[in-house]
Order: sequence, then C-alpha cells, then structure tokens
Amino acid sequence: MLIILCIALLLTAGRCMDDQSFVTKNVHLGEDVTLTCSRRSNLSGLLFWIRVVAGNLPEVLGATYTFDQGTVNKTPRITTKQETGTFVLHIIQTQLNDTAFYYCEEVIELKTTKWNITFLRVKGPEPDIPVVIQELPSAPIYQGDSVTLQCSVLSDLQKNTCPEDVYWFRAGMNETHPSVIYVYRSSGDACERQSDVHSPRKCVYKFSKNNISSSDSGNYYCAVATCGHVIFGNGAKLNIEGNNLYLRSARTTRGCAVSGLTMFVCLLCILLSVKTLDNLQVFAFRSYANL
Repeated sequence: MLIILCIALLLTAGRCMDDQSFVTKNVHLGEDVTLTCSRRSNLSGLLFWIRVVAGNLPEVLGATYTFDQGTVNKTPRITTKQETGTFVLHIIQTQLNDTAFYYCEEVIELKTTKWNITFLRVKGPEPDIPVVIQELPSAPIYQGDSVTLQCSVLSDLQKNTCPEDVYWFRAGMNETHPSVIYVYRSSGDACERQSDVHSPRKCVYKFSKNNISSSDSGNYYCAVATCGHVIFGNGAKLNIEGNNLYLRSARTTRGCAVSGLTMFVCLLCILLSVKTLDNLQVFAFRSYANL
C-alpha cells in the first residue's frame, strides 16, 4: 500500500511530468548500481537526484547546475556527478534500506520536470520463516468430551529454543474474525530434534479443553510471531456431534441388545440340537424294538 501511495505522489507531484512511467530494477545485496538521466533542455537550470522511501519525505541525493559539469556530490556510498548531457547517480555496496523510488528532477524557469523514475529493489537473503502445521483430532468429538489440539512449528533456525509466544485463536461458526483464546509462553523445552541432522527442528504445542459443548464449535488456529512475521497454521475445524452421555447410553443399549440376541440364538440352537438328538434316540429305540 505504501508503494502504491508513493507512485501516486510521484505521478501527481509537480506541474509537469514528461514521463509518467517507471521501471523496476532488482539488485542483490552488496551490488553496485548506476542510474542516469539525460538532460532534456539546453537552457540553464537545476538538476536533482531524489530518493523517496515509503513513509519518509523525499531526500535530495545530489544537485547541480546544468551548465556546471564539475559538480560532484559524494557521501560514503552515494555519488552524483554531471557528465556530458547526463546526470549520473552511483550507489556502491547497496544495502536493504536502499530499496526506494529514485527519480531525476529538472527545474528550469520555475518549471519542474521529473523523469527516469526507478523503483530500486535490493534483495537480501530470505529470512528463515517457520512452517506451522495443525493436526485435526482423529476421533469424533461429542459434548462433554475433552479435546486436545496440536500445533507443530517446523523451522531451520539454528537456535535451540522454540518461538517464545504461540497464540491460539478461535472463530465461531457465525464469526468472520477469530479472537484470541489462549497465549502460550514457551520455556524452550518443547523443541524436538528430528532424527535427520539436516531436517528442521520441530516444536510441538498443545491446547486442551475439557467438558466441551456445542458453543465450542468453530475453527481453531495457532500462530507464531517471528522474524517480523506472524505465521498462522492451516486451522482445525472442531465439530461437536451431540450429547455424549446419550450417545454412549444408546451405544451401550444397542450393544446389550445385540449380545442378548446372540445368546438367544445360541440357546435356540442348543435346544434344537438336544431335541434332534432325542428324536434320533427314539427312532433308534423303535427300530430296535421292531427287530
């Protein structure tokens, strides 16, 4: 948003701007950069190299008269110099704070013209941003149960401690924005080293809640603040399925009914077997008597 605001200010500032486009120049940290702007008039006037950093006022890096080609403005890392037909800006060993908008400005007879607007982006090493993974409960959750949510933070940081603060948020079924429900202050003892020496460090955090009810349904998120970033997990959706005691009683009743039916069938089979055996004995006795 600040970059967009800077662009708007640059494109609307001044009474005249011949070139309202800008280019982006990407460099790596420590590289040298040279920007040039060609003079657009043979009249006498002033030339400026100006830098605009988001959130700050424009900064004049160098100024010269158009007819004076011997003027050199020099700081420890930034030099401006007028050469034949051009005004040159040279930055040595760029730093991250050199990321900004740069433009050339010419003032002749109270008329201001800006051109050669360049957004210089200095790329440094990417910060080690951890990955936050949340695990869902494997079994159905019923009213009255206890539930434990787990959040794992994977990081390649060389430190031996986990992130100090972990935040748990919950957004109800009809809520748009989550609210903080718990803040975990780490003592540094939750880290687990993976078996592979090159694998990331795993920090495990758990959030438990007893005797849950239907009002506890919703999406639960864990988040860590590190390296100037706030990283949220993928979220865990908690659905409360009903009255736990009633469901357990129903399951127990169904189990008893099935067991009773099974025993009845077994008993019936035994009785039928006994009756069949008696019939066979009677038949055998009668057959023997007729002999």
